[in-house]
Amino acid sequence: MSHMATSNKKETKVYWDVVSLLGGRDVLGMGIKTEFDLIALSNEGLKRSSLDALISFLGVPRKQFVESVLDMSIKTIERKRSDDRLDRHTSSHLIEIAKVVEHAVSVFEDEDKVRDWLATPNRSINGMRPLELFHMPTGLALVNTVLGRIEEGVYS
Repeated sequence: MSHMATSNKKETKVYWDVVSLLGGRDVLGMGIKTEFDLIALSNEGLKRSSLDALISFLGVPRKQFVESVLDMSIKTIERKRSDDRLDRHTSSHLIEIAKVVEHAVSVFEDEDKVRDWLATPNRSINGMRPLELFHMPTGLALVNTVLGRIEEGVYS
């Protein structure tokens, strides 16, 4: 599902989808074809390694992501093994974040641009960084809306 492009001697994965953002099919234990697959995955619980894969892509400190975005203690996460399952709420939240990040990747078509955009204050969201809004569904929807506006060529 992902395409590779070469620029400046550095290979960049141009397209990341929800499955690859959450660690790939091997980690998830299934492919994702429909929204119902995402619901089933959420109900089953993502593995901690899916969380690690998403944090790795975003390039943010684990402690910051876990405490600010997931509103959990870092110690709670660190006690889990990589194949331990997260609860349904946390899994659903991570899937929604991955969907927004997938949208950002499709808009910017470059991992570094995605990371920069997510970490940069944006006037269209009150000067906040998109990552700062990842802790709640309303914030994720707002970031997704801004990405849609960028995609349509509207100044955002």
